[in-house]
Amino acid sequence: MLALGIDPGTAICGYGLVEHRGSTLRAVEYGAVQTSPRLSNSERLVIIHRDIDLLIKKYQPDIVGVEQLFFNKNVRTAMTVGQARGVILLAAAQNEIELAEFTPLQVKQSVVGYGKAEKEQVIYMTQRLLNLPAKPHPDDVADALAIAICTTHCVNKAVWGSGR
Repeated sequence: MLALGIDPGTAICGYGLVEHRGSTLRAVEYGAVQTSPRLSNSERLVIIHRDIDLLIKKYQPDIVGVEQLFFNKNVRTAMTVGQARGVILLAAAQNEIELAEFTPLQVKQSVVGYGKAEKEQVIYMTQRLLNLPAKPHPDDVADALAIAICTTHCVNKAVWGSGR
């Protein structure tokens, strides 16, 4: 199974493709779509949609995992993240790829085993689970890889739990 995990954002949108085969997890590709603050919000959203669409077409993941929007104290930030999520969901739907959404608590629980883990713990476990030579950078990329790991765990659990 190949999962594309995405940590949505308009300035930095992290992505990570993780392959789950047997009991092995492997990072296939990871990075970030970065947009300039000099661009309009709509121009930034076009870039995010285009680049995520290209990733989906190139790697053809079985599923896309996206972090659910949590209510931020900064409403403006929450709105722009919500807009980025929207174009990501659109790209998945246009490519007819299954979508899974997870809360930050679910991602941390899946990767670290503790839903209130600190960011450094998530980064450390992501690096170890994927046998990466260095910490994924920036943090948005590490988060996206963690979302992909969570996606593979949850989908496999659902399949195993259903008796298939």
